[in-house]
Amino acid sequence: MKKVTKAIFPVAGLGTRFLPATKSIPKEIMTLVDRPLIQYAIDEARAAGIKEFIFVTSRGKGALEDYFDHAPVLEQELRKKGKDQLMEVLKNTNMESGAIAYIRQHKALGLGHAVWCARRLIGNEPFAVILPDDVIAAEKPCLQQMVEAHNETGGCMVAAMEVPQSKAGAYGLLAVEEDNGSLVKVSGMVEKPKPEDAPSNLAVIGRYILTPKVLNNLNKKHKGTGGEIQLTDAIAEEIGGKEGVYGYRFNGERFDCGSKAGFLQATVSFGLGRDELRDELWGYLQELVASEKAAQ
Repeated sequence: MKKVTKAIFPVAGLGTRFLPATKSIPKEIMTLVDRPLIQYAIDEARAAGIKEFIFVTSRGKGALEDYFDHAPVLEQELRKKGKDQLMEVLKNTNMESGAIAYIRQHKALGLGHAVWCARRLIGNEPFAVILPDDVIAAEKPCLQQMVEAHNETGGCMVAAMEVPQSKAGAYGLLAVEEDNGSLVKVSGMVEKPKPEDAPSNLAVIGRYILTPKVLNNLNKKHKGTGGEIQLTDAIAEEIGGKEGVYGYRFNGERFDCGSKAGFLQATVSFGLGRDELRDELWGYLQELVASEKAAQ
């Protein structure tokens, strides 16, 4: 079985839920504490053994490309002032030549279409897909957990977590054939069903390990829910095949940073996780709750 060394990052969205901020900066550059969303995704991919990073972008994402480039003037200033710790932080944001590629998605035709746009860079290899909006705090990074499980199963694998029935319509839901705890064998996938039609409460989260067959399925360009080319539909075509489709219940806490509430929750949680910020932030939150006051 070939190792998973390539990952696709679909980042072509306009981020309209975060306007006016996203009028001038890509949503993926917005920061949790002091790291942009995309850095969390890149760090997770690196921990899982990813060597090639493929970004599916759109017009207006120039700042995203610049973020991963070297900054000679800034590096020179930090070096001159002896700020070695900041130099090390900056080093983790740099991507070497050839490790990163950018593909344009010219029309917003769905997540499946965004993944399809990168088909020529994937070839005949298994690959990962990471949605930067889903930030997952975990002792062992989520994608690393999945890669280890995928080494045993092969096939397609999606990250999964249980959600309330009332929120089922916001996710792709799994129908389960076999449930072995962290690993489930999938018998069906439904994209954003009505709550009463949900096959389970096990939702697909923005981490995938897929076979090249999924790209062949996407090549048909079948439109699904919302008139878009859905990635879940292409994955579902592999159910019952030789390799199969699996859901993986990851260990960790997922934050939906595609929503304002989720982004704020993640900011507080990650802030409290930092030793140098915890006491001051926790004290402020206690005062805020006690006084029932908030910024207007």
